[in-house]
Amino acid sequence: MNSSADMRLSSSEPADTGTQQIRDALRDAIIERRLAPGTKLSESDVGDLFNVSRTLARAALQALAYEGLVNVERNRGAFVAYPSPDEARQIFAARRLIEPGILKSAAERIAPAQLRQLRQLLAEEARLMSERGQSARRAEIKASGDFHLMLASISGNLIMQRFMEELVARSSLVIALYGQSSTSSCGHSEHADIISALERQDVDTACALMLHHIEHIEADLDLRERKSFDLKEAFQR
Repeated sequence: MNSSADMRLSSSEPADTGTQQIRDALRDAIIERRLAPGTKLSESDVGDLFNVSRTLARAALQALAYEGLVNVERNRGAFVAYPSPDEARQIFAARRLIEPGILKSAAERIAPAQLRQLRQLLAEEARLMSERGQSARRAEIKASGDFHLMLASISGNLIMQRFMEELVARSSLVIALYGQSSTSSCGHSEHADIISALERQDVDTACALMLHHIEHIEADLDLRERKSFDLKEAFQR
């Protein structure tokens, strides 16, 4: 996350604004995989970090729980969600249903300026892929997700845009847990192919490419069920 000085909120901030800012900061950290699945998020720690009351911290955590990014457990507190293999499959099944529709709506509204913005996003993604280090890797992951979110924004459907924000965030959790490759699971060249199809106004090809792209992301996940062993069995194998 950013420095604590950057994250602390002014005591004059309205409660709704403060809750939203905390929610957004934690959400970004989850999406960028700076907060790993299973990480405990206590109300007191969140409150201290952002210099707010536990009431505001609790409201932000509840908002994230509503999105499926945080699990709140009775008598234990809040934790970054730890999606099961079945949940992971459902997330990508939802993306296959929703994203072609978003593309069709975006294709009806997209303007040359928005195509240039998508190309600029791809250029930034390519630049980040050439860099090394954890911070560059996190920024690359965020840029990859931003591509899908920008298409949702272009579609003009605010409901779909909110769905995609949740799906991209939950996909990031799944990739953090089950992803196998060290390279970006959201293929840069596939993004470029989708934009090229939109530029040609070839919506059917763009939708087919998007489905292939989502399948490619899911194919990089290891979602096999694993048998659990007790301590003695684990060391006898």
